[in-house]
Amino acid sequence: MPDQQKQMPKVGFGLWKVAKETCADAVYNAIKVGYRHLDSASDYGNEVEVGQGIQRALADKLCRREDLWITSKLWNTYHRKEHVEPAIRKSLHDLQLDYLDLYLIHFPIAQPYVDFNDRYPPEWIFDPKAAEPKMEIAPVPLYETWQGMEALVEAGLTHKIGVCNYNTGLLNDLMAYAKIKPAVLQVESHPYLTQQRLMQLARDYAIEVTAFSPLGALSYLELDMAGAQESVLEQAVVKQAAKRLNKTPAQVVLRWGVQRGNAIVPKTSRPERLAENLAIFDFSLSEQEMAAIDALNCNRRFNDPGQFCAAAFHKFYPIYD
Repeated sequence: MPDQQKQMPKVGFGLWKVAKETCADAVYNAIKVGYRHLDSASDYGNEVEVGQGIQRALADKLCRREDLWITSKLWNTYHRKEHVEPAIRKSLHDLQLDYLDLYLIHFPIAQPYVDFNDRYPPEWIFDPKAAEPKMEIAPVPLYETWQGMEALVEAGLTHKIGVCNYNTGLLNDLMAYAKIKPAVLQVESHPYLTQQRLMQLARDYAIEVTAFSPLGALSYLELDMAGAQESVLEQAVVKQAAKRLNKTPAQVVLRWGVQRGNAIVPKTSRPERLAENLAIFDFSLSEQEMAAIDALNCNRRFNDPGQFCAAAFHKFYPIYD
């Protein structure tokens, strides 16, 4: 196992919704332009292609494995302790890796087990062939799942473990029983959802934060989960900062994310955007600009199981108040 003290790069390439047919090339190109942090998950359905891109980059000596920070995530159907290790081994097989740098619980939601041979990734619906297909819940406490996650570190399958989509109450509870503390909390955060209290709590616990969907609505337009008018890139304060700095509005918003102290994992399918999203370390926003962007917060959550599970999977299951 490589250096346990390796630091997670502040900008990663988010692999959610990257199409299978372009994924291997996208990963290769991301590594080629300088990305060393890849944010994957079994549920994204493209880990085989992510692995192909990684292996091509390694074969071409664009970097070494130990230079990369690779994250994957435990899906909801594998929350029982005995299913956690097979789940990470499946991801490792698909990614063609011996270990992960970080493995996260994807959602604090336990669903009934689905065998790999029946359907992979299993997604949200328990039985797609049922007369009325819907999401179902399994009675698995998060404490049991975390014990399974801790065993992965002890087995050398991942360096670090952490959680996604936890709220403050779940984080406090986790810290009370975790023998191996979570290294990272990954949550949705952008100028419309700053999550200041959650961020402060994580830092009080010495937990690093990764913000997904750091550009807000842009990740959700194609899913009809956001409207074009909700783009933070059109906000006057963002445009003004971009003009002052001779940067794009997207670079300003991404810089705001890392200047808060977070890592960010923007996704793009456009090669030119890969380099743009990474080029945010040669400038800084002023205190006034940071405060003005902070003030855009309106607690607008785009990725909310309390909404999309009921709408798409016929199950009301909120995890945020």
